Amino acid sequence: MLFQALSYVRFLLRSGNAHGLHSPFVFGLYAHVINHDGQFATFPQIEQRRRQLLHSPRTIQVRDFGAGSHTGAGRQRRIQDIARTAAKPPKLAQLLFRLVNHFRPRTVLELGTSLGLTTSYLASADSRSRILTFEGCPATAAVARQTFAELNLQNVEVIEGNLDETLAPALASLGAPLDFAFFDGNHRYEPTLHYFELCLAHRTERSVFVLDDIHWSRDMERAWEVIRQHPDVRLTVDLFFVGLVFFRRNQPKQHFRLRFNNALDKILERTRRLSA
Repeated sequence: MLFQALSYVRFLLRSGNAHGLHSPFVFGLYAHVINHDGQFATFPQIEQRRRQLLHSPRTIQVRDFGAGSHTGAGRQRRIQDIARTAAKPPKLAQLLFRLVNHFRPRTVLELGTSLGLTTSYLASADSRSRILTFEGCPATAAVARQTFAELNLQNVEVIEGNLDETLAPALASLGAPLDFAFFDGNHRYEPTLHYFELCLAHRTERSVFVLDDIHWSRDMERAWEVIRQHPDVRLTVDLFFVGLVFFRRNQPKQHFRLRFNNALDKILERTRRLSA
């Protein structure tokens, strides 16, 4: 957490807000989507499911293929602990909802299902979207399926197994362009770039990629820098906890660091949860 806190200080010194934004596309996205603070009808239902999970004492056997957790939690974990420390906070999950609601992607990939809360936000933004979500742990995937059933989400497909083995075949069988991808499956340098390159082959110039925890570690900051400089990437928006990637062909290559809804409060909240 110390690394992330220091990264946030650097981010504050370099970042800005809507003032001085000269890109109409980014200004509109920032003002009307990123920092939109309105509520949608589906939000309370998903948050009610979050509260159920936060109070579930049931223990499951967790299998983690990724970089692990800052908590150092073991393989036997209570569902309430996973919901408390691993699930994306409402503000971030609701940002993803707004992005899907705004861009209306037909095909959405989520690399890292966990308990299915963030997936539920992605899926409920547009019932016409096809959501493919990848989870390495069978027990965690089972809880996620319960989440989707309780919320009556019928546009979600859960793909179980090691992402190194499941992602490429799933992309090959899509039968459609990849319109939106949320990368939250492995917080290490090489796997992040590998998954990015695999997805890149299926994107269009209108696709949107979102990378989670881009300042989570030195590895993730390195990966984010390589992605920013990729020749196919035309525009990136660094919101500290997530990075947005666009491929708009006629867009001049630009990179923005923008403050999102009191990110410092999120760091303090994460620190509180992880030390609890």
